[in-house]
Amino acid sequence: MTSCCTAARNRVMLHINGLTYRIGGRLLLEDASVAIPEGHKIGIVGRNGAGKSTLFSLILGNIPSESGTVTLPRNAKIGTVAQEAPGGPESLLDTVLAGDAELNALTSEADTATDPHRIAEIQIRLADIEAHSALSRAATILSGLGFSEETQAGPCSALSGGWRMRVALAAALFARPDVLLLDEPTNYLDLEGTIWLNSFIRDYPHTIVMISHDRDLLNEAVGFILHLDRGKLTLYQGNYDSFERQRREKQALTVKLKKKQEDQRKHMQAFVDRFRYKASKARQAQSRLKALSKLEPIAELVEDRVAPFLFPNPEKAIAPPLVKWDKVSVGYSADKAVLRNITLRLDPDDRIALLGSNGNGKSTFAKLLCGKLAPLSGEMKTPARLTVGYFAQHQLDEVSAERTPYDYFRELMPDAPESRRRAKLGAYGFGAQLADSRCDTLSGGEKARLLFALASFHAPHILVLDEPTNHLDVDSREALIMAINDYEGAVILISHDRHIIETCVDQLWLVNDGTVKPFDGDMDDYTRLVLDKSREGRRSERMASMKAAPPPPPPRPTAAAAQKLIQRLDLKMLEIKDKIDILDRALSDAGLYRDEPKKAADFTRLRAKLASDLENLEMQWLEAHDV
Repeated sequence: MTSCCTAARNRVMLHINGLTYRIGGRLLLEDASVAIPEGHKIGIVGRNGAGKSTLFSLILGNIPSESGTVTLPRNAKIGTVAQEAPGGPESLLDTVLAGDAELNALTSEADTATDPHRIAEIQIRLADIEAHSALSRAATILSGLGFSEETQAGPCSALSGGWRMRVALAAALFARPDVLLLDEPTNYLDLEGTIWLNSFIRDYPHTIVMISHDRDLLNEAVGFILHLDRGKLTLYQGNYDSFERQRREKQALTVKLKKKQEDQRKHMQAFVDRFRYKASKARQAQSRLKALSKLEPIAELVEDRVAPFLFPNPEKAIAPPLVKWDKVSVGYSADKAVLRNITLRLDPDDRIALLGSNGNGKSTFAKLLCGKLAPLSGEMKTPARLTVGYFAQHQLDEVSAERTPYDYFRELMPDAPESRRRAKLGAYGFGAQLADSRCDTLSGGEKARLLFALASFHAPHILVLDEPTNHLDVDSREALIMAINDYEGAVILISHDRHIIETCVDQLWLVNDGTVKPFDGDMDDYTRLVLDKSREGRRSERMASMKAAPPPPPPRPTAAAAQKLIQRLDLKMLEIKDKIDILDRALSDAGLYRDEPKKAADFTRLRAKLASDLENLEMQWLEAHDV
């Protein structure tokens, strides 16, 4: 393993040693090794198709490696987001609670265990994993990912696919494994959910290994970058910006070493060519020949080229404003507006990001702008010649599997010769092979590139980009940023990627409380607003639960029911007294405190809990006798 950090002093939580794996004859991992330190947050980066998700499958044991091993400390738990999104009748809260297998197993066993020693072990472990706060922890995670209290109590089957994946993510976060593997966790989140997840990852008490192309997340939430490149794993200390700097320095050094070696080789070869047939220099010439043969060539660094994105500029400018809204309402039915009283204007050089949680109406506003929805009331003014290009992630599922990129361009350019069509495809990053590939064989990033081409083909005056960075690696995202900044039309951007917002837009509009208004502040201000709102929401819930009126007292039981209750309480109190007696005998042994102080402390804590439980049962017993 090549390592650019000194993490060896830390305990290793995940050790990958000599891992080799190929698929369809293509080598994805070749003798790859790395040691992941305990408790650290690791971001995995690499080009699309490099094998990052395959590496996760190997770590989880879902596929066998050709050679090499993956090891964790004994009893360490590893977890990830379930691939199958939950969609049953269970509530969101119950689904998330079920994500912690140990908690559920211990809770079930606690109801049936009879051996006092095992009961003590179960109770101690439940206390260690904070079982008492499980429900509130699950609710907090779901709230952070955008679920209201009402939705949390509802069934998973009522949610769309993207929201179900958020529930799966919540279950993985709730389980708190020793090693948590996250594969592009922000793909199904809005900006608000991404901000919350960023904070959660930073505070997570165990190890996280995360595949991500979100530059902002990689800069703020992780302390190491694991680079997968040409089958090798290299661990860099620091965030993504630090990794980029270290990698460039390493590349520059490699280039210098290569040039130095080539100069050395030329010098030796010149000596050999000059003196190999001269008797007095023959021995030296032979020595240089041997040295030349042993001179290991330094691999030349060849950067994979990222094809640029292209957004053609509008051919004919339109005088401002491009769009003007005056007290506009919009929705999907005449009697139920999603957004109301929109009073805004959009000019040709505007670069605007729409902020707001999913479900607040960002996509509805985008559809209004694109003409897919008509205003329910108010006035929306647009020039007759205005054209709008629209890109949305859901369109990836609508790309025809059988068609090729060339088929789409043939439809867009029916009268053009094949050479012009292929030249146009090449400008959008589709060479001969990709242009003739069926769409069902294209990667997510390649399908996104095709949709960008289709959305911008007619050089629109406005580009509406709804989550454009999903399925793009970091370098492709940078290429997209360059294309947006080179484009001379107006841009409306909806994204969970803070980096693209900060580098491409100059205005923020907030979609919230049933309307759209300019946001007075920058992304730092908005991040503080989101986190403060999350904290305030949790504080309000706690205060409401504390101030809630006590429930009405249950109806007094009949004499017969009271007698049955007394019998049950008698049995329960005897059971607890037996457990306390066992603990008292153990705690009376002085050697326990000397030889096993931790167990003595655990037994003392458990005895206090059992004594409290007994006191509560005795109060219920007395109340039952009053009937």
